Amino acid sequence: MTDILCMGELLAEIMAERIGQSFTEPGVFLGPYPSGAPAIFADQAAKIGASVAFIGCAGNDGFGELILNRLSHDGVDVSGISRSNELPTGTAFVTYKEDGNREFIFNISNSAAALINEDSVNPAMASNCRYFHVMGSSLGNAGSIAAVKRAVELVKKSGGKISFDPNIRPEIMASPVIQEAIHLILDVCDILLPSEIDLTYFCGDVPEESAVATLLDKYSMEMIVVKNADEGCVYYDRQRAIPMPSFKVTEVDPTGAGDCFGGTLIACLSQGVEIERALTLANAAGAMAVTKRGPMEGNSTVCELDKFIDSMEKEV
Repeated sequence: MTDILCMGELLAEIMAERIGQSFTEPGVFLGPYPSGAPAIFADQAAKIGASVAFIGCAGNDGFGELILNRLSHDGVDVSGISRSNELPTGTAFVTYKEDGNREFIFNISNSAAALINEDSVNPAMASNCRYFHVMGSSLGNAGSIAAVKRAVELVKKSGGKISFDPNIRPEIMASPVIQEAIHLILDVCDILLPSEIDLTYFCGDVPEESAVATLLDKYSMEMIVVKNADEGCVYYDRQRAIPMPSFKVTEVDPTGAGDCFGGTLIACLSQGVEIERALTLANAAGAMAVTKRGPMEGNSTVCELDKFIDSMEKEV
């Protein structure tokens, strides 16, 4: 049985070389780097030691080869990834602003990533996994929503669990269909991994504890782990809350930090790691992710995370 099944967009990412660089004028861009939120998550989970399978679609081009090579190298089962001769692999161009924010230009809807549909779901994969991880960013069109719904149905029927990172993005939340899909996943998920922005979207501008209490009261999920960026995370269930502080590092590239956090956490849970240890490793993975340029370049093994944690403790 596979520990974790992931599904969603596969992207090649090209990033601006310098902070303050604009899309409106010529500049130096670096890449391509393998990317896509579910792909980053899957790669990190595999590096932690979980068995991971992926369902998706990439173009039959160099970008697609780049992504599949990285996932395969790190131990992800890519047999569920199809290749398209008609559409190219999805892309994401990113620039970094002086205030720390980022600007993206995506090509997902006119790429191979948009070809995912209900028929993409391998029933054997979905019926034989412990966890199916859903990304809000992967609910971008009717086909991908149908695919996620089908996978959820099969996973739940076979006794698997659903983890969900809402990853709320303004560019996709304008669609009522996508909003409905996100709330449908909330109804069935066992583990919710929201950011502060996600909590505000779901519950309004209320304290974190109040938002979490509302969600635990409304839905049947077992746990919520709130990602608070450089402030760490907080684990909640119906009996307790466990805050876990972050590791302070110099940020080079924030892309993928939350995905590395989630991939590490779910990988640990799938292998029976106790929650405090899982949260510590997840925070370390998120911290290490931002120290390297490129969405997957900071992905780390347990051994690397333990060395990092040990070095940070010695500095205190």
